[in-house]
Amino acid sequence: MEARLAKIIEDQQRAEEERASRDVLRSVQGALKEVLLALPAEEYDWFDLHRGEGRRRPRAPAEAAVDETPVQTGERAVAMDTAEDGDDSQPQRQFFEFAGPLFSAVVSPTSSVVEVGGSRPLRAVARDRARRPVDENLAFAWKVLEGEGTLAPVVGEIATFHAGNEPSLTRVEVVVTQADVACRAEAQITVSASLLAKSGGDSTYQGLPGYTFQKAAGELWRSRFDTERNLVVINNGHRDFVYAARSKMLKLRYVCRLFAKELVLRNFVGIPPDQLLERLLELTLYTEENLR
Repeated sequence: MEARLAKIIEDQQRAEEERASRDVLRSVQGALKEVLLALPAEEYDWFDLHRGEGRRRPRAPAEAAVDETPVQTGERAVAMDTAEDGDDSQPQRQFFEFAGPLFSAVVSPTSSVVEVGGSRPLRAVARDRARRPVDENLAFAWKVLEGEGTLAPVVGEIATFHAGNEPSLTRVEVVVTQADVACRAEAQITVSASLLAKSGGDSTYQGLPGYTFQKAAGELWRSRFDTERNLVVINNGHRDFVYAARSKMLKLRYVCRLFAKELVLRNFVGIPPDQLLERLLELTLYTEENLR
């Protein structure tokens, strides 16, 4: 009886760990998707998220059950959003994917750097309350709020920013209107005389990585990237992980920072250490803002 009870308790603890891991992964991946929409596509287009101009690609029925990235805890792998509900739920799922009325807007990219005299396309992304993209009966109005530069055209979903001839910080705004609802969004554009180096890595578009734990209490490494499995391997025996695990939000932020570290190291290969740190700070700043 004792052995059976111990086995039941162990199974329940494992199920709870897997449920918590799925929640952490959803939060981190959701935040990264928001960040990769907000930051310049040519610098952060690592995971095929910017293709289709930021909208979700429709998945074929055969893809639906295998498209999501697994979370691995120990020797077990848990697939997120699998098709375990069966084919009967597919029409209902498709019904809830229809966008509702306009609720918010964002400019993609929200923060970017343009060389003096250069240009950059900006896109207004309209969303409903559930953050689904809205694309019907919309009107757009762009303008420069502060700084140098011009926008053309000033109406339409996409506008091109043309930088001036001197370095500056420019704020632009778009107002998206649907019937009597109006939403405003801003973007900051740094006009610089020189640009940071771009990635020297190879973008493989594997999809956002999952993560797994490896307990190595006597070792100093906090995380590693497993390229073959597209997983961030986290040392859950490290003193920093043990410290962060005391609080759910602290643990979530710690895992998020490890993701940011591994993604920057993987995708900005060969650039100087100071520029690598700049990329890390940029990614963590925008990611942590979107953690939920």
